[in-house]
Amino acid sequence: MNTDVIVTCALTGAGDTVGRNPHVPVTPAEIAAAALEAARAGATVVHAHVRDPATGKPSRDVALYREVVERIREADGEIVINLTAGMGGDLEIGPGETPTDFGPGSDLVGPLTRLLHVEELRPDICTLDCGTLNFGDGDFIYVSTPAQLRAGARRITELGVKAELEIFDTGHLWFAKQLLKEGLLKDPLFQLCLGIPWGAPADTTTMKAMVDNLPAGACWAGFGIGRMQMPMAAQAMLLGGNVRVGLEDNLWLDRGVHATNGSLVERVIQIIERLGGRALSPAEGRDRMQLGGAR
Repeated sequence: MNTDVIVTCALTGAGDTVGRNPHVPVTPAEIAAAALEAARAGATVVHAHVRDPATGKPSRDVALYREVVERIREADGEIVINLTAGMGGDLEIGPGETPTDFGPGSDLVGPLTRLLHVEELRPDICTLDCGTLNFGDGDFIYVSTPAQLRAGARRITELGVKAELEIFDTGHLWFAKQLLKEGLLKDPLFQLCLGIPWGAPADTTTMKAMVDNLPAGACWAGFGIGRMQMPMAAQAMLLGGNVRVGLEDNLWLDRGVHATNGSLVERVIQIIERLGGRALSPAEGRDRMQLGGAR
């Protein structure tokens, strides 16, 4: 069991959650405020996507990322900033017998374009989604091919940013270890992402199987979505890992009670403490993750 726990708060995500919970942040000011709320509640790391302020839809706009990062760093220079680099991998297959008539939900760009905001802003951490995956029951696919992943991993390493490898299924972990074997990454973090249809399910057996296949000594965290957020946080801690919560993954604190990012951090810290552990401060988390001092 891990008793010194890194707590990541995933603030908003790219899902269709705006309007389903009034606390989902949309504008850069709201996303930065949510990050600071999570930090006050005890989060070690904040994980940020950005959204189009006019529509609430997910965005890759570097200017939006810049405003979020500047606002956070101006108010709190210690909190660890983790930016997604997963945007730009969405492909909506055309209906029926016209699969190449890609739908309006498609946003597919190359691996280096997905990293433009990382290149400019140099966050402490950025993500690398380690494989292609069916998303939901429709025709949406998240595309991240081996060639794209090699190019992305190489560039993240060149930028001196810590990679957090997002593992949505067992084959993703297999390929993540291949990137290490090829020397394309240095001491990455691993995030076990469970419960997203149709990746790995959010259950004890699956999480343990993934943990048993992590590289020796890996720094890792795990999460489940929806109602499995807190159970999987407890399970990750018990298996020796760290935790992630936040409105990206779950909109509810209790039945019928909308969560905020701060309330989810507070709830998971209560669980950590009742299990005999504690949440690490940002400074302690930087040391654990080998990030160096605040940027």
